[in-house]
Amino acid sequence: MPSRMCINPIHNKKGLLNRSDNQTTEESWEVSSCEMESLYDIDLISEKIPVILDNSETWHIVLSTSMKLGERGVAHVNGANRHELNESSHFSNLLLLNRTASPLAWFVECKDRSNRSDIMLPYSFLPNMAASRLRNAAAKIKAKLGDYDAIHVRRGDKLKTRKDRFRVERSQFPHLDRDTRPEFIFGRIKKHIPPGRTLFIGSNERTPGFFSPLAVSYKVAYSSNFSEILEPIIENNYQLFMVERLIMMGAKTFFKTFREYETDLTLTDDPKKNKKWEIPVYTMDEGKEAEGS
Repeated sequence: MPSRMCINPIHNKKGLLNRSDNQTTEESWEVSSCEMESLYDIDLISEKIPVILDNSETWHIVLSTSMKLGERGVAHVNGANRHELNESSHFSNLLLLNRTASPLAWFVECKDRSNRSDIMLPYSFLPNMAASRLRNAAAKIKAKLGDYDAIHVRRGDKLKTRKDRFRVERSQFPHLDRDTRPEFIFGRIKKHIPPGRTLFIGSNERTPGFFSPLAVSYKVAYSSNFSEILEPIIENNYQLFMVERLIMMGAKTFFKTFREYETDLTLTDDPKKNKKWEIPVYTMDEGKEAEGS
């Protein structure tokens, strides 16, 4: 695993942590990368799957040994499918497999080659492997929230549109903008989260006061309400998202934006992965017309 991770500048603004109902800030953290160990507890992950960071002595030994072995030591398998990797003796006898397009990006294969069994992990595995100080911060916030529910509202980057050849706006998630607005969120969650409950909202929406209408029915809370806990430890939005994810996973009732498992409660029925670009639907009436057409 790389010992450092680059940070996209768009994910390095402090607006999400410092936002209020009336204003946001464009102030940013100055760093352009962070240590992987500031995000994940490598020792904890290694209890399930041994992890080697690329700045470790162990990795240096693996890399130098594979280079000395030449074709018997390493292979770049970009484009090879799972069946080919499982069935080919060439791959199974190699010391190192590079699964990425770049020969400079190295990852040790995470599987037991002796019995051909892959290690299948649930979606919840990595979020629970957050660095200890992030887990501790989440635990403190959960304690302050008490008995609470949560929603994750993915907007921002997912709302982008493009025009087709007839200059008509299209989106990969045609109902998302509508479904993640406060009035539609309330209509979706009210049967499962009764009014009056404490509702933690994790979102990449940057518009000040966007979720304020939900405060009429719920005791709304954001990560920005716990700046005394977060500001001393948060150095980028990746860390902030990881803390928020732990908080949301600890809620009594949790609505995700998109469905990952059949039993998930979600804000939208749009598929998480969609190759089609469709005309956006902004009202419930439009949605019914589209279903009937």
